[in-house]
Amino acid sequence: VQLMESGGGSVQTGGSLRLSCAASGNPISRYSMGWFRQNTGTQGPGKAREVLAISNSDGSTAYAHSVAERFTISRDNDKNTLSLQMDSLKPEDTSMYFCAAQVLAPGMTAVQALETMKWSWPNYVGQGTQVTVSS
Repeated sequence: VQLMESGGGSVQTGGSLRLSCAASGNPISRYSMGWFRQNTGTQGPGKAREVLAISNSDGSTAYAHSVAERFTISRDNDKNTLSLQMDSLKPEDTSMYFCAAQVLAPGMTAVQALETMKWSWPNYVGQGTQVTVSS
């Protein structure tokens, strides 16, 4: 599956952005989908990244504690898209944001999927979109 993110940009503290991820090649219903962020210069496997949210194919979701009350992940299997609504943005949210898809063992929960994405580079990752939050 190929993934392409859009919707990044610059906002002021307290603002909102909605990121979108368009998938092609395979239906996202086959995958556990998620968003993570990683700062420029530290990208790629082995570099620090923060997994933000997961949407499993069964509709379950999981979030990092740092964004749980501000970000909302959603998927539209019919349109083959994944979204991340980000509200109450803070300067520390400034980063490159990536859409990812991972193939999981049957029965894994969204929380388990989030932990898996922390420690294993996802099967598929988009090119990323930059989010900058100014104070």
